[in-house]
Amino acid sequence: MSATTIEDWARHLVTTTQLADKLAPPPPPADFDERPRIERIAAPGRPTELVVVARSPRSLRRGELRDPHKRARQLHAMAHHELQAAELFAWAILAFADAPRDFRAGLLRLCLDELRHLRAYARRLVDLGSRFGAHPVRDWFWQRVPDCRTPLQFAALVGLGLEGGNLDHAARCAEEFLAVGDDESAAVQRMVERDEIEHVRFAAQWFATWTGGLSFDRWRRELVAPLTPTMMRGRTINRTARAAAGLDAEFLDALAAWEGPPQ
Repeated sequence: MSATTIEDWARHLVTTTQLADKLAPPPPPADFDERPRIERIAAPGRPTELVVVARSPRSLRRGELRDPHKRARQLHAMAHHELQAAELFAWAILAFADAPRDFRAGLLRLCLDELRHLRAYARRLVDLGSRFGAHPVRDWFWQRVPDCRTPLQFAALVGLGLEGGNLDHAARCAEEFLAVGDDESAAVQRMVERDEIEHVRFAAQWFATWTGGLSFDRWRRELVAPLTPTMMRGRTINRTARAAAGLDAEFLDALAAWEGPPQ
């Protein structure tokens, strides 16, 4: 991989079909293109090691996580979520080339975080006798996020929505791993939770900058159809982490009370 600009690096990360380049790309160049063009990549490159399916397998029940092979299956799904997130932050650098430079620089920082999470999950898979690519994957994020037409919609869906929801899911999964004696997998989940507090804060700050505040109703309206807040929360809302990310009690109460149609 040879990249002279951040845009080149981002484009390669999204489009490459080499698994090694997805897992561990070289450091990005220091500078953006002086005259970037808006570019909306339709779909990511998929290495042959990753078999993409249309439907996800059923969720594992808590007791099933005692089986290390089934824990590996769950960690594999989480790893693929991180890959998609990294790709989509890179996608957004290109798709929103006319957005403020500080916003795009933030997207790059978050992309690198997601790649670090991906590698942590990949290492844990090896510890469990598995590997990244051992299970089918579903590109659900890619089926929804490219519908975002503005940086505001992207911040609403990815940062406040998907990553906000991951604060709930990461805390729950850490507890479930601890319950079956897998402290190492729980530690990865806690690391992801800590980092994604900053990711949600990044989205919340830009959302407030662009709209004059962080209103639940305005956030809900910015989610691309047919998505609603139902898909953006776990069974238990991680109020501590979400509050640390800058979401106030009024926003969190509205999220908890939302009774719109499930997706």
